[in-house]
Amino acid sequence: MILQHLRRFSFTVVCLCICLSSCSPVSPIGERQRRKVNAGIPPDLQSQFVQPQRSKLGMAVSAHPLATEAGVAMLEDGGNAMDAAVATALAISVVEPFSAGIGGGGFLLLREAETGKIRALDFRERAPMAASRDMYLDDEGKVKSRASLDGHLAVGVPGTVAGLYELHREYGKLPWSAVVKPAIRLAQEGFELSDRFIRFTQRRRDVLLQNTAAKAIFTRQGQMYEPGDILVQKDLANTLKTISQDPESFYSGKVAWAIAQDMQQHGGLITLNDLINYEPIWRDPICGNFRDARICSMPPPSSGGVHLLQILNIIGETDLADLGWQNPDALHLMVESMRIAYADRAAHLGDPDFVEVPVRQLTSKEYAKQRREEIQMDRVRRSDEVTAVDEATLQRLQGESTNTTHLTIVDRDRNVVSMTFTINGGFGAGVVAAGTGIVLNNEMDDFAIAPGVPNLYGLVGDEANAIAPRKTPLSSMTPIIATRNGRFLMAAGSPGGSTIITTVLQIALNGIEYNMNAGAAVSAPRLHHQWLPDVLWLERGGFGADTVQSLKERGHNIEVRDGWGNANAIFVTEDGTIQGAADPRGEGTAIGL
Repeated sequence: MILQHLRRFSFTVVCLCICLSSCSPVSPIGERQRRKVNAGIPPDLQSQFVQPQRSKLGMAVSAHPLATEAGVAMLEDGGNAMDAAVATALAISVVEPFSAGIGGGGFLLLREAETGKIRALDFRERAPMAASRDMYLDDEGKVKSRASLDGHLAVGVPGTVAGLYELHREYGKLPWSAVVKPAIRLAQEGFELSDRFIRFTQRRRDVLLQNTAAKAIFTRQGQMYEPGDILVQKDLANTLKTISQDPESFYSGKVAWAIAQDMQQHGGLITLNDLINYEPIWRDPICGNFRDARICSMPPPSSGGVHLLQILNIIGETDLADLGWQNPDALHLMVESMRIAYADRAAHLGDPDFVEVPVRQLTSKEYAKQRREEIQMDRVRRSDEVTAVDEATLQRLQGESTNTTHLTIVDRDRNVVSMTFTINGGFGAGVVAAGTGIVLNNEMDDFAIAPGVPNLYGLVGDEANAIAPRKTPLSSMTPIIATRNGRFLMAAGSPGGSTIITTVLQIALNGIEYNMNAGAAVSAPRLHHQWLPDVLWLERGGFGADTVQSLKERGHNIEVRDGWGNANAIFVTEDGTIQGAADPRGEGTAIGL
């Protein structure tokens, strides 16, 4: 059988100015690209790019200043990048419960300074053993409204604590209790709520009010908090104290019992056995070459690495920088490459422990060349004309070799961690396990709950991503680590659901192809296409009128949106200077030693 052919933010951000000269000598690019500095970036747009932080010693970057401070404190105390990553992630669980936390899961890449080896850790949520293929369908086979999004039935088995403890067990220098301590303090003493926190709370107000435990934490007896208020999370502080003494308690002790009991009382599927049997998985990263850089990212069950490399391969040797930044030909090629990759994603990507994922074929240069020939530079191909690679082609190639958050850490020795983790939608399933303070994910929505039915982010899937017990839902998380000649070059990642892959793609291109520094790379305006729906998103205020008109004339269905994603990145320059930058679309910070 032949398969289907394989935030509120205006780009006029208020941020520190960056002078023209800062884009050149501090960028990560080699001599080959020196002539292409800035590649036609208008000076008035450059002035809106965030200024990167610089250090020779180490750097931490995350989506929240308090979390970044927790990571830097570990580096200052003699810890390594892995210690700092754990402390930062746990702090995020306290200060950004709407985006990620210990009730969720994720993926990380690390680079060992001593060996140069890059490793990938999968601590993604998994389907409970009682999960079934049609669990979100009614008797007539129709999808139950929001059943995979709101409430206890939407929750997958959390993996964050197991993943962080595994990372620390293998690489940590500081005591486990020391890396948990900053998060305990933030939960116990409280922190000031920002406008961003309040916006996310308001968006999920109705579902939070329906859950007694969530209502008790995130409202004052049903009244919403306001910016500047202090949020104290005593239950979460006690849970973190328990975890600091015994991380296994999350899966087989006091915390596990509380989660399982809450699930039983509210119609959820997660049992104590589900928690006991959870294990993070070390996987081989997926790597490929682009220009003179080697870029590594997550393999399946994340689709991020596969399709990031696929898009870069389709772009191939086309000299985007020579065309000029935001040249309509360059943008058109990028968009059409995205369209192809997301069509393949829908048909072929899933949990490799359950289905065969054609990674080598999809990331092969031969396949990229074949798909590149389909792209017409003067017109779009509508998404109903673009299908996934067919089975015959896969066989021929067989022999070839939205909430979410990201953090990036580099230490003195150049150990690197690039980690993306999540609870999926804002405040996850909108429920808190009673007595624990843990916001639980709604990651089950990342499965294909029915063939062709879009998830929260508009992505569709098929058999490869169908629900099955203990299966991992497909993800778009795309943490990257890039090297040149064996030396660390850059690390980056972003939240954003279906937009993650294209956001990270553009950050990588901004650094490697367009010679931008870290601040410019994460600040620059973005575009996105994901095959279905057949719409090209352009970031408001970021694209010139002539460029937009040229894209329209080629047939692109354009929708202008406020900025998306909340990326961060660390680059290392040729003189060894570390640059760190957090996305001006969020409230994150970069802090260097």
